[in-house]
Amino acid sequence: MLRYIDWIWHIRGEVALPAEQSGEEAFDRLAPLFRQTGTSYDRYQDTLTFRKKDAAAQDKMSVFDSGVLRVENSVLRYDLISRALLYCFLAPLLFLGFAQAIITINDFQKPAAHGPAHTAGPPTKPKPKPAAKEAVPPMNPIDKALGAPAPDKPDGDDGDEDGPKSKKPSPTPAYVFAGIFVALYLIGRVLEDRLVRSLFRRTVAGA
Repeated sequence: MLRYIDWIWHIRGEVALPAEQSGEEAFDRLAPLFRQTGTSYDRYQDTLTFRKKDAAAQDKMSVFDSGVLRVENSVLRYDLISRALLYCFLAPLLFLGFAQAIITINDFQKPAAHGPAHTAGPPTKPKPKPAAKEAVPPMNPIDKALGAPAPDKPDGDDGDEDGPKSKKPSPTPAYVFAGIFVALYLIGRVLEDRLVRSLFRRTVAGA
């Protein structure tokens, strides 16, 4: 079952070796790629395994955490593992979960749109409109010249009679971040596949 989904964080491929090049010669040329800070590797016959921890940014294979390279019938086959790709794949699911949680909370806190069709008792009187707000008298030019403070505004100018409306959280930022990580995963998955294949091809060819 895992084999059908591990393509998410595995990059597999193969590169044909130059004519008459042995597996030992190919690994000799590939060895500098694994002599990097934070990288350990082992060679046994026609197989090379490596593991990275805290790889340096200038490491051409820093996106990969571990992997196996084999030479079979003059073909270099590789299986590389990248946790960065896995995290980029899972991140959109996490943000979509946040968005759904925000929507659920907003729906839960939303008051009932309609009350009962008929209520017992006398009809309620319409709410009287608030009186016009008292205008603020202009400052005397002499007071203004002397630097006197401006008179305070009447109460109620900072908001309506019911107070400022509370702003509900929006799921939009979560959708935006989900879209960003989807793009990062798709670009990274395709780009890293091509880059590592080109890197191995050029290295075994001695370019």
